[in-house]
Amino acid sequence: PIPFQYLGQRKNNPSCFIFLLLFILIVCLRLVFGQVSYSIPEEMAKGSLVGNIAQDLGLDVKRLKLGNAHVYSGDSREYIELNSERGVLLIKERIDREALCGDTTPCAVHFQIVLENPMEFYSVTVEITDINDNAPTFEKNEIKFIISESTVVRAKFDLERAVDSDVGTNSLQSYILKPTDHFLLKLHSQADGTKNVEMILQKPLDREENDEHLSLVLTAVDGGEPQMSGTMQIHITVLDANDNAPVFTQSFYKASIKENAPVGTAVLTVTAKDADHGSNGRITYSISSMLDHTRGMFEINKESGDVTLNGKLDYEKARNFQVNIRASDDGGLTGSCKLIVDVLDMNDNRPDIHIMSKTNLISEDAKPNTVVTMINVEDADSAENGKVQCVINDNNNFMLKSTTNNFYSLVTDSDLDRERASEYNITVTCSDEGVPSLSSSVTLTLQISDVNDNAPVFERSSYEAYIVENNTPALSIFTVKARDVDWNQNARVSYILEDSSVNGVPVSSYVSISVDSGVIHAVRSFDYEQIKDFHFRVKAQDGGSPPLSSNVTVKILIQDQNDNPPQVLYPVQTGGSLVAEMVPRSADVGYLVTKVVAVDVDSGQNAWLSYKLQKATDRALFEVGLQNGEIRTIRQVTDKDAVKQRLTVIVEDNGQPSRSATVIVNVAVADSFPEVLSEFTDFTHDKEYNDNLTFYLVLALAVVSFLFITCLVVIISVKIYRWRQSRILYHSNLPVIPYYPPRYSDTLGTGTLKHVYNYEMCRTTDSRKSDCKFGRAGSQNVLIMDPNSTGTMQRIQNEKSILDEPDSPLECPPSPAASLSPYRSLM
Repeated sequence: PIPFQYLGQRKNNPSCFIFLLLFILIVCLRLVFGQVSYSIPEEMAKGSLVGNIAQDLGLDVKRLKLGNAHVYSGDSREYIELNSERGVLLIKERIDREALCGDTTPCAVHFQIVLENPMEFYSVTVEITDINDNAPTFEKNEIKFIISESTVVRAKFDLERAVDSDVGTNSLQSYILKPTDHFLLKLHSQADGTKNVEMILQKPLDREENDEHLSLVLTAVDGGEPQMSGTMQIHITVLDANDNAPVFTQSFYKASIKENAPVGTAVLTVTAKDADHGSNGRITYSISSMLDHTRGMFEINKESGDVTLNGKLDYEKARNFQVNIRASDDGGLTGSCKLIVDVLDMNDNRPDIHIMSKTNLISEDAKPNTVVTMINVEDADSAENGKVQCVINDNNNFMLKSTTNNFYSLVTDSDLDRERASEYNITVTCSDEGVPSLSSSVTLTLQISDVNDNAPVFERSSYEAYIVENNTPALSIFTVKARDVDWNQNARVSYILEDSSVNGVPVSSYVSISVDSGVIHAVRSFDYEQIKDFHFRVKAQDGGSPPLSSNVTVKILIQDQNDNPPQVLYPVQTGGSLVAEMVPRSADVGYLVTKVVAVDVDSGQNAWLSYKLQKATDRALFEVGLQNGEIRTIRQVTDKDAVKQRLTVIVEDNGQPSRSATVIVNVAVADSFPEVLSEFTDFTHDKEYNDNLTFYLVLALAVVSFLFITCLVVIISVKIYRWRQSRILYHSNLPVIPYYPPRYSDTLGTGTLKHVYNYEMCRTTDSRKSDCKFGRAGSQNVLIMDPNSTGTMQRIQNEKSILDEPDSPLECPPSPAASLSPYRSLM
């Protein structure tokens, strides 16, 4: 602390300003190097102010609070504490300089101020100055001397030295001897700064003139304020003639011993000689005054002078010892010498690893060089035995950096990925350079916290699912699955159906998806004939913030069911009119009568159709092609065959179970139209006209006559009103029997059909409203018979003129199912 009182005494004194500038410079240097020093006296009360650390370091008090500032002193006892609220250092407990440092000067307490977020530390040194709180003391309260009266003047008598734990001016300064009638004091300064005290005889002793016993008081005085002292009584017994004192062969002895030497190890042997004889020449060795840390460490054989080790040495506590040895004869004369014992350092201390501050959890997106842990390493050995190097185990993600001497920082060396490793066990090993080398290690466990850096990934790049048509709504179709390698909430996947449309309808009206399980459900019942497949996209989104997502395409394929029966396109079945196929009596075997045309809107084998003749007037005369539905003669037609032939054809698909449709085909076996007319007029009304056969004959003649006239009118009308007739034909609800002129040949090569006539037919879902597209051919005659009327009408129409119309409603796209084989009808 700065003596501001001194600065305030003389404001105009230039030296004060110079002192102030020097102080500011010192503070700046402290801030630059991150080190602050204070000086306080010992024995300050608990809670006393040491210094304003926040101000001296240039830190904001908020930084101390937010950075969790604290004092780190390693294994040392903490005498100073930090008040982060005020930013000041306070006395934590009373400091006794003598107990802390002994006679070492200067005496200081070293510690660090550690801050976190970000991690940093500052070294602080607090020097403890001495106060005069210890008086000089003697090891013994009294000492006795036996002095022969023959002792010569200027004889020397070693006295016990006083010990003062204080240092500097507060330590022992001088001695006072009273009375001084026969003796005076003489001090001898030693190389170590101590003073040996000798009592010198300045006046011969006369036992007869003086008492046998003398009593003196030796007072030790220090230089403190106030001055303190200690006393020792000196008792002298005066004897006769012993005028030679023991003398050591050397005044100074030196020896060395290893710090790991066991108790009882011989250190050195000292030797003293006395010129007297008898009891006055018998020498006894003893160890005189010793410092506190030396007391009891060595012992001497009083007879031989052998010095041996009596305690456990520790180079780190004391590197040398000074032992004062006294040789006394029986006459009370003494001699002294000094023994200096140097302790040799051995590598007996392992490095101590101290964790100053550490982080147990770090985010996986932490940048390289992020500080994880700060480490302080100390080795109590010296020289090479105290040099320490630290390394970490093989781990490419972290690196150990040496900040200052014996301080290390563990930092990240690369990008972390929790999905590769969620926890690291980092072993820090510190080894000294002694022989053999000693080492210590500590293992740090570091958890990696998750960051939402991975989007969900589907198990497949795309999905295909099948569902049979006519399904029940809410049926589970398929399950999509996505995985997220993140953890906890970041790995919680939700499935969302992306907005899209199928045939103009939102896909959500077709399918739905479970948010948690990814199960896709059908919303409606599907119809293969309306929609065969559709696709949509599913998005998988995690629960991170912000969320990450990915999507996948799902294709739903509708599988066909045999839910539609075959539909007969030809011959057209109506309830109001009758259509008959004409077969001449001269028809040969294999003659093509007609062809049953049917379609099935199902697909696959469900649409494979087969034709069978279920009933027939004469089953021996006709047969139906199993695959093509062609009705042919299987024998020669004869005159005995009935004119009226009724065939029932069943059309079946190949589904499971099979569906079918039935069509009735009327066949007229005749060579002329009147014959057909007479027979088919009664075809459906036999009972009605059986009672009056004559009436029917007359009616037939009338119908023939009427038909002839009508045909003439129709031919003329077609030529004049071509476009009107085409519309009339298109809107007609009457069945049509096509007639093929003889210039067309038979496609099967049987010779019964001389000409070929091909046409295409396409249909809508209602076969009765199907449109037909005919191939271009010559004229066509159609025969229409109405059983509810009393006459017949024959319409002769020029097909070529109708089909050449550009706006003809009969045009439609080609369809494989509508391709019909040749037809032939006779009138």
